[in-house]
Amino acid sequence: MFVAVPNQYDNDVTIWSPQGRIHQLEYAMEAVKQGSAAVGIKSRSHAILVALKRAPSELSAHQKKILPIDNHVGVAIAGLTADARLLCNFMRSECLDSRWAYNKPLPISRLVSVVGNKSQIPTQRYGRRPFGVGLLIAGYDSAGPHIYQTCPSANYYDCKAMAIGARSQSARTYLEKFLDQFLDCSLEELVKHGLRALRDTLPQEVNLTTKNCSLGIVGKDMQFTIYDDDKVSSYLALIEGEERSTAAPDADDGDAAAQPMEEGMQAPIPVSAPGDDESMES
Repeated sequence: MFVAVPNQYDNDVTIWSPQGRIHQLEYAMEAVKQGSAAVGIKSRSHAILVALKRAPSELSAHQKKILPIDNHVGVAIAGLTADARLLCNFMRSECLDSRWAYNKPLPISRLVSVVGNKSQIPTQRYGRRPFGVGLLIAGYDSAGPHIYQTCPSANYYDCKAMAIGARSQSARTYLEKFLDQFLDCSLEELVKHGLRALRDTLPQEVNLTTKNCSLGIVGKDMQFTIYDDDKVSSYLALIEGEERSTAAPDADDGDAAAQPMEEGMQAPIPVSAPGDDESMES
């Protein structure tokens, strides 16, 4: 008689379970959920990224969470930082190739598509593992501002707004509540919404500061710009003294202080439109 052995279907990414699941993909998605949160929002003229930075110890600096790709695009990472660096270097090469060959910036949708294709390769080859990182990609091209989310499963989504990482459910709840307002927001109002959503991912006794918060902005007639440290203080002053829109996140949603340094992401929420017809997430 055949007796099922626990975890016999999770030894490699090429093995399917009897339920039609690929456990290695699920492990990658679960691992990246434990990282610090990142939020992306777009209006008719701008797209912004806000992210929590984390320091592994008091002796080290806070790790960068928002990275530039090209003049018109940047990313917020949530997952294994080494994997994120590899994908970012690949994206930079694609953008440089477009400028060299066509003398124009690479459209954001095409950039996300090639990232999805690259991410898909290790999800079906023996001896490889999925990239353990999720990205929020903010960019501006001839079609306007964009926010995209990528998953370890190689799916990607065109989003109106998105939050990923630990405790990000509170931020997604805020984004869903004010979703209809974002398109007509000024840049200042858009940043305030992003910071409020990010603040909701923190425990009640922790506040956003210049040390743990990072902001990236791109838009019409504005190149992608990252605001760190003292440069973000003027934006934090916009929401200083306001009450939070939600209670402190539950401990079950992931204690940011207790999570490891390598970080993660969450599956998509209804505010995003699928960029693929099918999804590997379960």
